[in-house]
Amino acid sequence: MDKYSYTQHPHASQREHLPTHSHIRGLNNRIGLWITQRVGSMWAAYAFAALALISLPAAVATGDVRVIVDWIAQTFLQLVLVSVIIVGQNQMNRQAEIRAEATYKDATALLHEVEQLQQHLAHQDAQIERLLKAVGAKS
Repeated sequence: MDKYSYTQHPHASQREHLPTHSHIRGLNNRIGLWITQRVGSMWAAYAFAALALISLPAAVATGDVRVIVDWIAQTFLQLVLVSVIIVGQNQMNRQAEIRAEATYKDATALLHEVEQLQQHLAHQDAQIERLLKAVGAKS
């Protein structure tokens, strides 16, 4: 019966959950997280867009296409897109976390079913051995 005993998979015994931002250590890391959370919002994107629009009349007043293109590329897009990209990445990360949690729950459920199947097979093996001994004793 020992050959059917359950042993835990090495990965399961060494599994560690990664820390969330409540576990971030160090002043610089906490400041970086705080700034990223504020800059990575649509409100920051709106504020940066408003800030960039302040210099638009001056760029247009020059009449120089290069100055206008530079304003669009270097001022508006850089200020606004950074925040919008961070917002998009945060959304994608949340979706990935949801998928990872679902995968973990599926794997846990599967593991539970496999453990039940192992118990059933061990019981079945014990019954077969009992029957074989009973048949062997009669012969």
